[in-house]
Amino acid sequence: MSTTAELPTLTSLDELARLVTGRRGLYVRWSRGPERDLPRMSSKDDLTGIRLPGLSVSSLDIEDWWGSRPPTVWVARRLYDYCHLPRVKDARTRPWVLRGSEAARGPDNEPLVTDVEPLGWIADPVITEACRVITEQPGRWGTLDRDGADGTL
Repeated sequence: MSTTAELPTLTSLDELARLVTGRRGLYVRWSRGPERDLPRMSSKDDLTGIRLPGLSVSSLDIEDWWGSRPPTVWVARRLYDYCHLPRVKDARTRPWVLRGSEAARGPDNEPLVTDVEPLGWIADPVITEACRVITEQPGRWGTLDRDGADGTL
């Protein structure tokens, strides 16, 4: 395993889009990093406290139905969905890209992966860029931030 210091850093949304285009099995994980995650290879469900059989991730795989739409918008949305995590979990939480094998699904139907190979950090300006790209899209897009949710519709 590469140490955190040895991992390259992706510095633009275009660079991330190039990395995932035409590839399968790549994921983004928001955490304090591979050095902390890989020895345990397990996430914990925040609601129940149950240890999960793999690391909770978001798939970066561009689905066929996305068609010829820009891959930068696809990866921007994948980042935007969880950009609230450093604010609500831990300020040291950062996104990083990995290759892994899906072992199960978590309580929010998120992939849980094992056999993880860290590929690189995602720089903060990429998150800023992703947020800008998504907020410029038509329609009502929002993060998956549940902070303040009271359970009412």
